[in-house]
Amino acid sequence: MTITVLVPDEQGEAALADVDGVTAVRYAADQPLPAAAAHAEVLVPGFLVEADPAAFLARLPRLRLIQLLTAGAENWVGRVPDDVMLSVARGAHGGSTAEWALSVLLAVYRDLIPFERDRADRTWQRRPTETLQDKRVLVLGAGDLGTQLKRRLTACDAHVTLVGTTARDGVRGMAETPDLLGDHDAVVLMVPLTPATTGMVDAAFLSRMRDGAVLVNAARGKVVDTDALVAELSAGRLRAALDVTEPEPLPAGHPLWTAPGLLLTPHVAASVHDYQRRGYAVAVAEIARFAAGVRPHNLVLGDY
Repeated sequence: MTITVLVPDEQGEAALADVDGVTAVRYAADQPLPAAAAHAEVLVPGFLVEADPAAFLARLPRLRLIQLLTAGAENWVGRVPDDVMLSVARGAHGGSTAEWALSVLLAVYRDLIPFERDRADRTWQRRPTETLQDKRVLVLGAGDLGTQLKRRLTACDAHVTLVGTTARDGVRGMAETPDLLGDHDAVVLMVPLTPATTGMVDAAFLSRMRDGAVLVNAARGKVVDTDALVAELSAGRLRAALDVTEPEPLPAGHPLWTAPGLLLTPHVAASVHDYQRRGYAVAVAEIARFAAGVRPHNLVLGDY
């Protein structure tokens, strides 16, 4: 028996071409679905495409699995029927995102942005900088992203504390976070966006961070109270590196554009040249399991 899988691009068609029991059919989210959609059991949404789940589900009567190309599933959680499974691409983009987080911490501590401005001004100003060595880094999120980052930070001789939803060997519990904030030089956000994490980094959270600490957001913009962060940056008490913001993209005139002590990138932490290959490598393995009658490994349960 062959199952039909709807894919958003030619990379998906190529990736699934040799999977037994699977027929890949390409679709475009902004166009009518192909006739084969009536028989489709698997849907692969585009990478970082915020599609309306309801619009898809109404047109896919036989859908049984939604396979994402990202680790984030906030646009789908709670909006998928109980009889439809939801699987993420956990493991595909953790290395790239961890690399971004390491890069921005090095850029902040080694003054790479100010030195680049000096070059643009043709000014030769030698000065000592901070170092990532011996910094204490609190990483909120102990999944693939967090563990990938810990490995890279440890190689730089930083001291890493991982925080997960619940405490376990080598991981502190999220409930301990308020007591941990003041003991760390940097806080890196790598949590999924859920009801529990939305607005988690509020004024009280930020006030517990030590003076001069760095907040790094590689999660989602809504995890952070933007106004509270702008206040801390404007006061010069904290620094930050953001790959995501709320709102996103930033409108012209938003205070984050000119906030001091901020390094900002436009949601590109996982956007490397081979991101699709990495995403499809995980997605294909999940779809192959489903086609073989095996439960996918990366299913989203509850608020995940």
